[in-house]
Amino acid sequence: QVQLVESGGGSVQAGGSLRLSCVVSGRTFSSYGMGWFRQAPGKEREFVAAISRSGGSTYYANSVKGRFTISRDNAKNTVYLQMNSLKPEDTAVYYCAAVAYGFGIRTAEYELWGQGTQVTVSS
Repeated sequence: QVQLVESGGGSVQAGGSLRLSCVVSGRTFSSYGMGWFRQAPGKEREFVAAISRSGGSTYYANSVKGRFTISRDNAKNTVYLQMNSLKPEDTAVYYCAAVAYGFGIRTAEYELWGQGTQVTVSS
C-alpha cells in the first residue's frame, strides 16, 4: 500500500524559508505525478505546485510562482517543496498528493494524500 508522509513544516518569520519533504512508500514512486496543496483555516484546499513523473515538467500557482520550487528525487522516493520569501498568507497545512501516470492542478485528480504538515508564517 502506498503511503505519503510529509515533514519539514514549522514556524518562521515573514521572509524566511522552509523546505517540505514528502516520502512515498512503495516501489512505484516514479509512476506518480506529484503535487503540493495547502489549506488555510476556513478555506478550501488549493493547488500550490505539481511535478511530472520524470521531474521534467512543473507547474505553480500564481501566488507562489518565483518563490516556491518543487522538485523530486526518484531514487529517494521523495518530493520537495522549497519555500522562500514566505508571507503570512502562506500559513496553512500543506499536503502532498500523488496521481498515477498523471500530472494536474485539481484536487480531484489526485488519488493519494499525506496527512499534512503545518506551516505558520508570522509577520
